[in-house]
Amino acid sequence: QNSIRTMEDQQDLMTSEFHSQIQEAMKKGVAEGVAKINEHLEEQKNTPLNIAITGESGSGKSTFINAFRGINNSDEGAAPTGAVETTTEVKPYPHPNHPNVTLWDLPGVGTPNFPADEYLEKVGFERFDFFIIIAAARFKENDVKLAQEIKRMGKKFYFLRSKIDSDLYNEERSQKNFDRQKTLNDIKENCIKGLHHQGIEAPQVFLVSSFELHQFDFHLLEEILERELPAHKRNAFLYTVEALDDNHSNT
Repeated sequence: QNSIRTMEDQQDLMTSEFHSQIQEAMKKGVAEGVAKINEHLEEQKNTPLNIAITGESGSGKSTFINAFRGINNSDEGAAPTGAVETTTEVKPYPHPNHPNVTLWDLPGVGTPNFPADEYLEKVGFERFDFFIIIAAARFKENDVKLAQEIKRMGKKFYFLRSKIDSDLYNEERSQKNFDRQKTLNDIKENCIKGLHHQGIEAPQVFLVSSFELHQFDFHLLEEILERELPAHKRNAFLYTVEALDDNHSNT
């Protein structure tokens, strides 16, 4: 709680300092004021943002990392994908157009080199701004333990239920009276109930498909992050999402 409060205090301080600088610059003329604003925007654009992505092998975390960066799994510089654990170390993947934004592919919790009780220390917890915990089915005990530890350390985490497009496809093939919205609601409800049962209060669960990133709940995740990130980090995130939106509208 103290670390969260400190972050908020720093935000307030940065905002008030910026306003003071603008006022001082405006006294020297409009051009000075505009130059100061542009300088500030450029700084915001280059603010480092480090996003940790973790989940079991086969959960789709590498595909999500690639989709978020606007590239395909087969492109150069893509995070390797596969049903077996392809992540054996913490690996950074900078955004191709916004290199200040880095998605970190983390090994699954409880893998031999990353036991649950040493996980956060081994992955370098402090460097990350927030965590995304991905599962392709239900969230398991290790996911919950990790979330609780992240919370204890005063950082944010979000649960992503991946491969929703596959779930819908399978349900549609197996059900005579297929109801798309009911299926989505049931999947989310089951995830929330499962997490709540394991001790997570009011879990935030987002349904995503990395192959159809702009469908389902990705926009809700964007909105939550826009609201919850510190001001100077928020803009770095928004510039990245803007690029993602541009890519989507051009396809």
